[in-house]
Amino acid sequence: MTTLGVHAPGAMGVALARCLRAGGHEVLTTATGRSAATARRLADAGLDDAGSLDAVVAGAEVLVSVVPPGRAGEAAREIGTACGRTGARPLVVEANAVSPGTVAAIADDLPTDLVDAAISGPPPAPDAEQATRVFLSGARADEVAALTVPGVGWVALGAEPGAASAAKMCTASVRKGFTGLLAQALLTAGHHGVVDAVVEDLRLDFPAAGVRPAAVAATKAWRFVDEMTAIADTQAGAGLPRELFDAFARVYADLATSPYADHRPEDLPDGPDVGNLRPRR
Repeated sequence: MTTLGVHAPGAMGVALARCLRAGGHEVLTTATGRSAATARRLADAGLDDAGSLDAVVAGAEVLVSVVPPGRAGEAAREIGTACGRTGARPLVVEANAVSPGTVAAIADDLPTDLVDAAISGPPPAPDAEQATRVFLSGARADEVAALTVPGVGWVALGAEPGAASAAKMCTASVRKGFTGLLAQALLTAGHHGVVDAVVEDLRLDFPAAGVRPAAVAATKAWRFVDEMTAIADTQAGAGLPRELFDAFARVYADLATSPYADHRPEDLPDGPDVGNLRPRR
């Protein structure tokens, strides 16, 4: 059994914590300084609150950082400061949707070792039919890959930190790029009164196409804006134009102001209305 910490317990963090616990590991996390919704999420998952980030850092052998991409740097600074206060040096698994350059900057600032990680797919669940893939890279990636975690499929990509995040930026560019394209197409189809015909035609090649996937993305779009910028940074670093995903950042920024942004995915109404994908102006 390994003692693992999770910083912080959002929807993805709690999902990962449940899988870690299902693998027989002790899990430390805390809602201290977070919202009441975060505390409820911990309680609903049956996870104890360690009381402080210092307690999590001091008690964990491996500490997973899983926060919205715009908070990755801040979360790393919080962990580094807690390491300074406690003298603890857990192995940090940087599991955020950020560019390889951001991972390198975080690694340089942390007083402890870092494994680059990237979750590619939906939040994991211990009993899921298909495990959620998690890319890993870095000198100590094999230590993380050796952990038994139901619902998680580790994919080790070698000793070079940044490789895992690069892979995530590539897969996310296709998945979230498609959803952004779908949302734009549906809004345009709604303007011209041809939504049903467009969805029927798209489903010949993309069986899951429809208003609901775009509406689900809208409920989480505020998190995707920074991810689109990270993809643009990554592609620019490969000598490619960044304008495509800078534009997708704008698409998701608009979706983040739509009426669906006020919902949780599980609370979406039946038969979502394409008109509710439009930004409030």
